[in-house]
Amino acid sequence: MVWDVCSWRDMGSLIRLETTLTGDSSATPHASRVDTKWLHEHSSEFRHLHWPPESPEMNIIEDIRDALLHAVEKRSPQPRTPMDLLTALQDSWCEFPPGYLQTPIESMPRSFASLLRARGGPTRY
Repeated sequence: MVWDVCSWRDMGSLIRLETTLTGDSSATPHASRVDTKWLHEHSSEFRHLHWPPESPEMNIIEDIRDALLHAVEKRSPQPRTPMDLLTALQDSWCEFPPGYLQTPIESMPRSFASLLRARGGPTRY
């Protein structure tokens, strides 16, 4: 498993984790009990938007993952071992340009407005 570090300006690092993540140790794609409890305890520190279930189009992490996997699939030669895969993932990650996330982040207000208009139902991409 890999963990990414990214921001508005920079893609940061792609880090290999020696373990898998579960709802007890970190967030599932939407929210685990541990995360929900932490958010409730710290809710006065920031604004938390409640995302409707079944709304993967609102999660830019999935878009980043798809772009990364597509970049690895285009590599030649294809990775054959877990270490080859890690190297291909890290190399592909480093090839994303600085500011790569600006476009998907800037699209979020429009996407969120569409989701609100649809009352949590399906929206167009």
